[in-house]
Amino acid sequence: MPAVTVESTLRLPRIAEPDPQAAAQRAVRSVTTAPRGFEGEGFPVHRAFGGVLPRDLDPFVHMDQMGEVEYAPGEPKGTAWHPHRGFETVTYMIDGRMEHQDSNGGGGLITDGGTQWMTAGSGILHIETPPEALVASGGLFHGVQLWVNLPRAHKWDAPRYQSIEGPQAALLSSPDGGALVRVIAGDVAGHRGPGSTFTPITLIHATLSPGARLVLPWRPDFNALVYSLSGRGTVGPAQHPLEAHQLAVFGPGGALTVAATGHPDTRTPDLDVLVLGGRPIREPVAHFGPFVMNTKAEIIQAVEDFESGRLGVVPAGRMPHTNPGEEPV
Repeated sequence: MPAVTVESTLRLPRIAEPDPQAAAQRAVRSVTTAPRGFEGEGFPVHRAFGGVLPRDLDPFVHMDQMGEVEYAPGEPKGTAWHPHRGFETVTYMIDGRMEHQDSNGGGGLITDGGTQWMTAGSGILHIETPPEALVASGGLFHGVQLWVNLPRAHKWDAPRYQSIEGPQAALLSSPDGGALVRVIAGDVAGHRGPGSTFTPITLIHATLSPGARLVLPWRPDFNALVYSLSGRGTVGPAQHPLEAHQLAVFGPGGALTVAATGHPDTRTPDLDVLVLGGRPIREPVAHFGPFVMNTKAEIIQAVEDFESGRLGVVPAGRMPHTNPGEEPV
């Protein structure tokens, strides 16, 4: 699991452990195991939020761990063109490559450690597919797609697209150097990630070596979730066990703890986790397929707008990989 790695975490800025007198540790409310499923043209996923109450996830709506799968030549799969409205999609590639193209002119190649952040807003069509070279050769494919809700005030904003290359993430470490922390969006101990969001959130990918412990300061007004991509460890002050493909939901507080077991499994010695949280929107949510709105009437309108072509038009040809407003290269 490469994503972005460094030769030595000891050269990175350290995240000082919060003062326990000033920042109460968040206890673990629940640990759930993600059910398996299939997405798009048939690639395997773990539904990370399966079985979790929506109020514990707010402002997040949905998250899939895509793979980890080793494709044979000709096997890599993606999605067909499809619509979105009312939220943001965040695709983070850990291993492999994925191409994005949308009806607003956005597009790019997402590769190891890279992120594409698409704000669907008032409506957009897009497609995510493995590059032709990857289809021909096969190879390892592993990533995450997260849906971040938009508040009512921004659901009708114009669509936009951000391409975040892996090296742009802020790289930090724990005091003992046992954890590599990649800040993709939000702020951790004064270090900001590159992702620009309408809804205030923090998104981190952390890799903990066996026996390492990571204590993160966490905004008290944010919720807090930890999802294990692979490995074995514990979460919270009571050291609840956390296995691969499990999600921990935390209660209130100003700090959270993740630790890797000193006796890892033989396949994945490190513990890899996504740590995410955001300020709850606390608005009604109407969710149907690729649309996340506030009311049923808005969902019906989204379906009608899609069927009538008002969410965009599929381009006639393959677009150059550019961001809207940039000259094609």
